[in-house]
Parts: sequence; C-alpha cells; structure tokens
Amino acid sequence: MPNPQTPAGPEDTSGNTATEEEETPGAAPSAPEREEAPRPRRRPAAAWPVLPLLVALALWAYALGHTDVSQLDDFGLVSAVHPAFWAGLAVLTGGFWFTVRAPRRAQGWSAAYVVGLLLMERTTQALVYPTPLYAWAWKHDAVVGHLLTAGGLQTEAEIGEMAVYDQWPGFFAAQAALVRLLGVDNAAMYMAWWPLVSSLALLLPLLLVYRTFTTDRRLIWTALWLFHVANWVGQDYFSPQSVAFVLHVGVLAVVLRRYGGRRGHACRPRTAVWAVLLTVLVTTIVVSHQLTPGMLVVSLLALCLARRYRDWVPAATAVVLFLAWCLTAALPFLSAAMPDLIRSVGDIGGNVETGYGATPTGTGALATSWAARLLSGAVLLLAALGVLRQPVLRYRALPLLLIAAAPLPMFVAGSYGSEMIFRVLMFMLPGAAFFAGAALLPRVRTLAAGLAARETAGRPAAPPRRRLRLPGLAYGVWAPPLALLAGTLAFVPAYSGKDRINYFPPAEVALVRGLFDQAPAGSLVVAANRNYPLAFEAYGSVDHYWFLEDGREHVDRIVRSPAATLARDMSAVEPPGRAYLLLTRGQVADSEMNGRLDGAQLERVRRSVAASPRFRPVAENSAGTVWVLEPAAGPVEGASR
Repeated sequence: MPNPQTPAGPEDTSGNTATEEEETPGAAPSAPEREEAPRPRRRPAAAWPVLPLLVALALWAYALGHTDVSQLDDFGLVSAVHPAFWAGLAVLTGGFWFTVRAPRRAQGWSAAYVVGLLLMERTTQALVYPTPLYAWAWKHDAVVGHLLTAGGLQTEAEIGEMAVYDQWPGFFAAQAALVRLLGVDNAAMYMAWWPLVSSLALLLPLLLVYRTFTTDRRLIWTALWLFHVANWVGQDYFSPQSVAFVLHVGVLAVVLRRYGGRRGHACRPRTAVWAVLLTVLVTTIVVSHQLTPGMLVVSLLALCLARRYRDWVPAATAVVLFLAWCLTAALPFLSAAMPDLIRSVGDIGGNVETGYGATPTGTGALATSWAARLLSGAVLLLAALGVLRQPVLRYRALPLLLIAAAPLPMFVAGSYGSEMIFRVLMFMLPGAAFFAGAALLPRVRTLAAGLAARETAGRPAAPPRRRLRLPGLAYGVWAPPLALLAGTLAFVPAYSGKDRINYFPPAEVALVRGLFDQAPAGSLVVAANRNYPLAFEAYGSVDHYWFLEDGREHVDRIVRSPAATLARDMSAVEPPGRAYLLLTRGQVADSEMNGRLDGAQLERVRRSVAASPRFRPVAENSAGTVWVLEPAAGPVEGASR
C-alpha cells in the first residue's frame, strides 16, 4: 500500500496530477530520509519518445533514397520528394507534441525532436541535390575566392559594384581563413551544409532568451519548434546574413540575461567579461552585414522602453560601433547609395513592392508563395492569440513583445532590394514564436511569476485573472497538434518550393566552370539573368552583363531581334578579351517563375542566336549553351549596352 505520509506530487499545468511512486515495504526511513522528497524510480515507459523519433528518421532516410530531382517542376522539392518524407514529418510532429506537453519529462527528448526537425528540414536538400543551392551562395563563394587570390580588399575603381563586399568583409574574411584551414579548394565544398549549421547555432541563444522569461519547458521547446518552422525566408544559406542573425540573437540573449534588473532590486552584476563579449558580438555584426546592425539598434532601443531593461549601454554601444563603421570603411558605398536611400525613406508602399521580375508566375510559384504567406500569417496570428490567452506573458515577457514589434519601423527606412518584408519577418520571429507557442499551450509558468510568488508568500491572494477562452477549441486535444502539424508541413513548400530556380545540376556547373576557365582577362559574359552557378566567378578580371535587368524597352527589343541586338550590345569588348553569351536552365527557370520572359520568348532568343553567323557555339550540354561573338566584317554601329 502507498505510504499515507507521502505527499502528492505537484500539479501539472495540463490538468493532470503527478504522483510519486509507491514506496517499497520495509524498515521505516530515518529522520533525515523523511525530510528529503522521495525520488521516483525511472520507468521503462519513460523512453517511449524514442520510438516516434526513430520511425520518423527511418521514413526520412527511405524517402531520401527514393527521391528523384533530375526533372524538377514548378513545385520544386514538394512534388519530387517521396511521400515517405511527408509521413516522417507527421510522425515527428506528433511524437514531439506528446513528448513536450508532459512538463516533467526530461527536456532532452524535446531537444532531440527539434534537432530531428532541423535534420529533416535543413539537410534534405544537401542530401538529394549533388550541388549546392542558391545563386547567391555561389556568388558569396566567388567573393571568398576573390579575397584569397587578390590578397586584400579592393575599391570600386578596381572591381566595380562588387566592392561593396570588401566594405563589409567580416564574413568573407572568416570564410577565406576557414577554406585555408580546412585545405579545401573553395567554400562550395561545404556550403551545402550551411543551413543546418546556422540553424543549429541558433538553438543556444534562443534557448537562453526564452529561459529568461519562463521555466516552462513546454513553452520553451514549442517556441523553438515554431521558430524553425516559420523561418522559411531562406537566409540560413551560405551568407553574411546567416551568421549576423545568429549573433543578433546572441546579443539579445546577453542583454536580456545580464542587463536587466527586477523592480526593487539591483541589476544583475555586469562584469568586464560581459561588456567585452557584447562589444565583440556587435563589432562582428557591424563589419559583416549592412542591415543587421540597424535591426539590432532598433531592437535594443525598443528594450529600453521596458523599465527593467532601461539600460542605455547596449544600445549606445551598437549605435557608436555602427556609425563608426559607416563613416569609415563603408563610407564609399553609402555615399553612392545615399540619394536612393533618402528617396526610399517613408515610401512604405514602394519598399514592400516586389516590382518587375520578382512576381511569382505559374501554378507552382503561386502555390508556394501563398504557402509561405499563410505560414507567416498563421504564426503571427498565433502570437497575437498567445498574448490574449496568456495575460501573465503580456507583463512578464514584455521585452519579447517589444523585440517582436521592433523591426516593423524598418519598412519606413527602405526596400533593401525588395527584400525588406522578408527580413522584417525574420527578425520578428524570435519574439513572435514565443507567444505563438504560448497560444498552443494551457496556462504557462513564467520565471518572474515564480519569483513573485515566493516574495509574496503569506499575503492575501489576489483574485485570479480571467483568461481568454475560445469556445469550441479543445486546446489540449486536437487544435494545437493540428496547428503544429499544418505549420510543419507548410514549411516545405515555403522553403523548398522554388528549387527549380535554386538547384543547378552538375552539368550546369561544369558548363559555366568551363566557360570561365577559357575566358581571357577583359572578357564579357552575357546572360539573361544572374541565376546560374559561378555567376560572379573571376569578377576581378571578367565583366558581366544580364540583359533582363535592363529597362523593359530594351528587353522587348532583344525579344523582337535577339541576335542582332545582343551582337550590338556585346561588340565593344577589346581584344584579347572575348564576348560570350551563356543561356542555361537556371536562367530559364528564374525568368519563367518570376514573370520576366516565358519559355517561348527565351526559346526564340536561343534559336535566333544559334542561327546567327555572328555567334559560334563553344560549349553545350543538357543544361545550356555557350556562344562566343565572332568579330564583325566591318564596324558595328550603335554598339552599346
């Protein structure tokens, strides 16, 4: 029989009462033993969460072996991946939910599920595609390679518009050192795995941020899950933004945990170590990326609105370092860009407008675009619902609410190449995911609430606050797991739905690499757009021209008379340089899916060039063709571009 003196276990917030194990009959415990709470024996059933996790990973492994990406359609990886992948995601999500909602279960299981989610989300592409994704990642690899060969930073007079990367060289200098340290040829050898690395690196700072406001393990890990599910923007690839964002969240973690004081108490002690760490993190962000320092400044200023974090040292440090860099190393770029920056201030409509050549076109592109919008909208709505349903969080976690809202004014600042809306969403996520997780859970515990309860012990109890209750939604039964599953599945089209654009098969990589291997210094490479691998290879000695970035009138002229117009545009190259025209599948996919030229128009360009005596094919395979412009018999009039 159970010992009648054994106290009942603490009441679990999901409504279940946890009880201790029955004591083994025998001698009565000694006095010291009576004072210690009896430890429950480990039950074999406590290890059941491993079963769904293993099943999910097994289904994922099976799907990887049966996925064919050789013929991607407009739905990208969504239609190419084996159905077992979707089943694995469903099993993983279900196992996570029933594991995380038990507040006394070891949080190592929740961590294992989140890592499993990152493996399935962020490494599937690295495993099914034989080459790295994203033209921008290949561009950053070219910057690293140029830094290694040039041996130092260069100016706009030497390398043109690419000098902007030499004015924010932190990420590229670190990658150049890493390439040398690993002894590899270039960053392309490992950049396919960068999404996983950058996502795993976010776990620790996010964990520290969330633990600042709650001891509820369910809320912490649900928020982490939702953050990674909602972070579909794609800035986790091989880029300065991926590292700067991790450091941004790291700075927030340091400030929230070391620069905050409770009302009526002194602030936590701040040693020189934390001041130095904060300065190093902010400096690394400032020298690596243009936008992230601005986002960091507005976030730190927003924190100053909360009484507990009214410490101006972090914000002042960020502002001083940011301005110092802008007025020195980055001044050449900012001086040239300042007129456009000033014109865009306050133009919210123009700052969020995508413009020509960035509008999804076709069933697949539209479907994946709407999946991304609905996923983001759902998470933001859940965050608003969490603020309403959990009144204690509106006060105890107010700094996270401020952090979530802080990026919104950046819409006024500029368009950032029509990407501001995506960057604002990404910087809102750390705070928004926390409140969205709270919407999926019953009453949550906060760290400050527990401290306040101990401080006010013995005082008359205050009347309980009324929480928002939505009739018809059984929050502990079906609504939360279905919402979690829907968001997890929606991540795939939002993140991988444009892989027809982002994936370059080995044949395309080989074709472009062969072109740059034979192009003499001073050559010109012409292409429809920048969406091909190695697009910026050898940019220190080879010029580039993408005709779809010209005005619409000139593009229409190329479509009407492709060979003649392109020949005039390319004829100004001086020997020993050569003028090359490159058309590849990646350019066709980008043009079609982003509303530039359709397949028939691009095929007209290809046929006209192929039939022209002015162009001679020098390389061709299944991914595209390279032509070289032959010298004209006489002078060509109107040669310009």
